[in-house]
Amino acid sequence: MRGLLVVNPKATTTSARTREVLAGALRSEMELTLGFTRRRGHGFDLARDAAAGGVDVVVALGGDGTVNEVVNGLMAAQRGADAPALAVVPGGSTNVFVRALGLPRQAVDATSVILKALRRGTSRRVSLGLADDRYFTFCAGLGLDAAVVRRVERARRKGRRSTPGLYLRSTLGQYFVEGRREPGIVLEEPGAEPSDGLANVIVQNTAPWTYLGDRPIHASPRASFDAGLDVLALQALHLPSTLHTVTQMVAHQPDDPDERGDVTGKKIMVRHDLAEFVIRCATPQAFQLDGDYLGEREKVKFTAVPGALRVIC
Repeated sequence: MRGLLVVNPKATTTSARTREVLAGALRSEMELTLGFTRRRGHGFDLARDAAAGGVDVVVALGGDGTVNEVVNGLMAAQRGADAPALAVVPGGSTNVFVRALGLPRQAVDATSVILKALRRGTSRRVSLGLADDRYFTFCAGLGLDAAVVRRVERARRKGRRSTPGLYLRSTLGQYFVEGRREPGIVLEEPGAEPSDGLANVIVQNTAPWTYLGDRPIHASPRASFDAGLDVLALQALHLPSTLHTVTQMVAHQPDDPDERGDVTGKKIMVRHDLAEFVIRCATPQAFQLDGDYLGEREKVKFTAVPGALRVIC
């Protein structure tokens, strides 16, 4: 078996020693090559070239941004059912995709699970979301949540660590400075009347939406790797209704997926298991995929891609 380990050397929770140990363990199951990312987007190039070259497994060691780049690289190679499998070793601060798969948060423990799966030959197919021409694994957003991601990324470029406290302060700052402006977002579904007057849109490919430390945050609790895309949209960002929504997202902690009810409220719009839809904005809005800020957009087409990716887990 041939494998590529894509390493983000700036990943926040791994060290050079940890990487050496993990690489040594993976070499027990495959002929392994290491590729270190040197710039934003480099993970895409490494994964695409590996897939085109016939590699069997691509292992991503890093956070959700690294995973997103690797996934898009694998999909860009257009090998279909013959595409390499993906394995993920958590190395970021939040690691939403890894945790949504049920893998351990610690790199060594996750590697142990991956090695056992490789020996057994087990894997699973998961869906992906597609936003215009870029895939995402767990979430996308337009409006307030993406603007918060933008604030966090700016803070990190100044040397701040990505912590739950940083996200909380960024959320409060964004909301009270800019967040209550009306962006005029519209959701258009095929065969349905447009839903207009939206202030923020969260799109999910699985649940949870994110984590606050150890606590999962559920915006669309029914979202699943085995279904289409889910949407939670706020129709206004008034303080009482917004606090009510956030409280539900934090407090709702069902272990059984069948017990996961939608977030409710007068200013809430919920959609479940959508195959495709379009988001339009009256003015350009902040846009994020898998926790990475991608600039501002006025229009994004979203599509669910069932069973797009084979994951070792």
